[in-house]
Amino acid sequence: MSIGEKPGAAAPTGSPSRRLLASVLGLLHSHVELAGIELQEQKSRTVSLLLFAGLALVFALLALVALSGLVLILLWDTYRIPGMVGLCIFYLLAGLFCALRLKAAIFDELSPFHATLEELAKDRERLLP
Repeated sequence: MSIGEKPGAAAPTGSPSRRLLASVLGLLHSHVELAGIELQEQKSRTVSLLLFAGLALVFALLALVALSGLVLILLWDTYRIPGMVGLCIFYLLAGLFCALRLKAAIFDELSPFHATLEELAKDRERLLP
């Protein structure tokens, strides 16, 4: 033993239960850190998606208004009522299609903590005999 060295500090001679606890705490720390990173990524992705979805909605609405006006101007003299009814039916069907696609997208999405759950499952398989 040299000067300034503590007795027992040269080699990790802790009990097996202390080493197991340290390993478990290390794994837990890694998983909590991974979950935090995934949460930040999910938050920034959600904000970005909402921003672009809102902008796309505004521009699509402006285009639809302009297109509707153009169709009504072209059909005004001869088919004004059928033209308006046709536009209403088109918008109703398009809205229904979008609502169904939105419902499918909401329920088909993966868990936001998919990587963390996979790592926990791998650790459980490694620790259990």
